[in-house]
Amino acid sequence: MNRLLLDTHIWIWHVSGSRDLPQGLRDVIDSSAGQLWLSPVSIWEAGTLVQRGRFRIRIDYLEWVRRAFDLLPLMEAPVSFEVARRLQTFELPQNDPADNLLAATALVYGLTLMTVDRELCSASWLPVLTV
Repeated sequence: MNRLLLDTHIWIWHVSGSRDLPQGLRDVIDSSAGQLWLSPVSIWEAGTLVQRGRFRIRIDYLEWVRRAFDLLPLMEAPVSFEVARRLQTFELPQNDPADNLLAATALVYGLTLMTVDRELCSASWLPVLTV
């Protein structure tokens, strides 16, 4: 079984019950207890989306995060010195800092990034699980 790093949108979609999450990916998440990882970057990125009004929640963001972890326990894939060094070894077309950090995190920790982001999926050097 693959150890999976959830991209921010995958995490948000799963815990919010969004229909945007393809059923196949939802099934993989639901059957992968103990193999699911999240970067702190995703917590920051989700908070930024809330602040910008691109992700709407009805409760305080910190409470939402607490409930999200209650719903879907995840292991932390921390941003480390090695992750920061790995950022210098590749280039993604869109140069999104969050995507770059998630890609480096997946590489450093030997994780497969679960995403539907076309730019990340097109990086042949990055292990991804998509629809």
